[in-house]
Amino acid sequence: MPNPFIHIELSTSDVDKAKSFYGSLFDWKLKDEQMGPDMTYTMVSVGEGTGGGMMKQMMPGAPSAWLPYVDVSDIKASVQKVTTLGGKVVRDVMEVMDAGYIAIITDPTGAYLGLWQTKAK
Repeated sequence: MPNPFIHIELSTSDVDKAKSFYGSLFDWKLKDEQMGPDMTYTMVSVGEGTGGGMMKQMMPGAPSAWLPYVDVSDIKASVQKVTTLGGKVVRDVMEVMDAGYIAIITDPTGAYLGLWQTKAK
């Protein structure tokens, strides 16, 4: 399938409470990764299917929410296309360590979606 969903991310006001809840509800493996001096990212391994992560909500006043990410081959071209189709760019292309690049958009109805491009190795 072209452009599959590849990662689901929870931005939450209380990561510990979310980890306790989802860890008890599902058989997910949760592993904290240090992403710099001030950020911990919890990787979510689900076995089969799309995994994800949990992190502290970075946007003040925003509610806790899950955000799906779609795999794209050219994130800059995809971001440029968003506005021509009536969407908005919420977070422009940003490098994520050695792994890849993300961007966050909304569609014309206001629904949020993450874009992901893996770095070439």
